[in-house]
Amino acid sequence: MSNPPLPDGNRSTRPRHFPPPPPLVAKPQGLWRRTPPAVFLPILGLFGLGLSWRALAAQPGMGGFAPLGEAVLGATLLVFAFALIAWLSKPLRRPGVVMQELGVLPGRAGLAAMALGIMLAGATLRPFAPGLAVILVVTGILALALLGVLIGVLLLRGPAERRVVAPDFHLIYGGYILAPPTLVPLGYTQVSTVILWGSVGVAVLIWAASLHQMIARVPPAPLRPLLSLHLMPASLLAIVAAGLGMADLALGFAVLALVLLVGLLGTARWLLAAGFSPLWGALTYPLAASAAGLEAGLAAGLAGPGQWIGAIVLIAATGAVPWITYPIMKDWAKGKLAKKTNAATL
Repeated sequence: MSNPPLPDGNRSTRPRHFPPPPPLVAKPQGLWRRTPPAVFLPILGLFGLGLSWRALAAQPGMGGFAPLGEAVLGATLLVFAFALIAWLSKPLRRPGVVMQELGVLPGRAGLAAMALGIMLAGATLRPFAPGLAVILVVTGILALALLGVLIGVLLLRGPAERRVVAPDFHLIYGGYILAPPTLVPLGYTQVSTVILWGSVGVAVLIWAASLHQMIARVPPAPLRPLLSLHLMPASLLAIVAAGLGMADLALGFAVLALVLLVGLLGTARWLLAAGFSPLWGALTYPLAASAAGLEAGLAAGLAGPGQWIGAIVLIAATGAVPWITYPIMKDWAKGKLAKKTNAATL
């Protein structure tokens, strides 16, 4: 047997070391795979804020505020367009994701706010592109009608305990009242009158059913911010009635809006007991719309005092709406909003 060769003195006898393999990096799945619909709730509030400033600027002696309203509306329109494209990329990849989004409350309210945002985009563009404004309003109406049908199917197929009237029904089934503020100045008064009276009936039914449910069971703390949505129809009905020349009806709904607003402010500690959450986005549009509703409705019966009451509410909303919107948008940018609202993922 031959002896093994002796190690070469010029070579090192230490074992050779190899670098570890590079970590496996998951292939990116594409942009906007988990865009949360809840992001549309505060965007709706920003639209309402800009439109309220535009309405105030249209009052005698208030023209100096016009640039503020147009600046807010222009910025909001860009943010809304980006959010809309980001979310639409999900159903374009897989249409079934829509039903997943509608299966959770933040998704349901968020998609309704998205459809209403299309209408408010039309309201934003009305002074500059009336034809496009009408197209956007009709598109929003059709999108809202489709969502209403899909949500109705889900509720009928779901368990009986989930078949309750929720405050977000004001967005889903009563949101058509956002169309007349664009349609009335363009001469569509007849269809706006039909929408007005139809919305009155829907709002009364939702108010009555919600009151009955609240008497039977107090809403859990995390869902209480949605109660602010009861303020929305009263404010919008006042705006539309004033635009159609129904001064007494406008004044009546404006007074109701003022009562509801005072009630919400008086119970704010109870309403917000669960702490900040993405559902606070539901507070933004009712607060902004109430300012315009009080301006239009109270001014129809009280003239000057009504205008100043609306202006005071608008100033308060101008501080509150961005304060609520900023952390929600920041969570969206960081990817946290999708997790918090259980948004569907592709």
